[in-house]
Amino acid sequence: MRNLLRRLTRRPDTPQLAPTPTIRSGPLRPWQVRERCFNQRRHGLDPVEIRAFLHRVADELAVAQTALVAVQEENVRIKNALRTWQSAQSANRRYR
Repeated sequence: MRNLLRRLTRRPDTPQLAPTPTIRSGPLRPWQVRERCFNQRRHGLDPVEIRAFLHRVADELAVAQTALVAVQEENVRIKNALRTWQSAQSANRRYR
């Protein structure tokens, strides 16, 4: 069922079979890890094991990216609060 949903919601810009790995700029997204396909060799690795590992990595990547967004939002909030405090302190000193 999960695979059927993935196929139905697949982004049009993601290829069915990824070519040889290329270096791309930008962060790696969890869906890129989940959708990555490897060439099969005669005595290659177990595809089920590879897929399970990729899903695990994608899940951990999703958690890390969510935490990063939360930290970035908190950073912006703290910077804005500091600017407000500094402005208030500066205004208090001018009128003394």
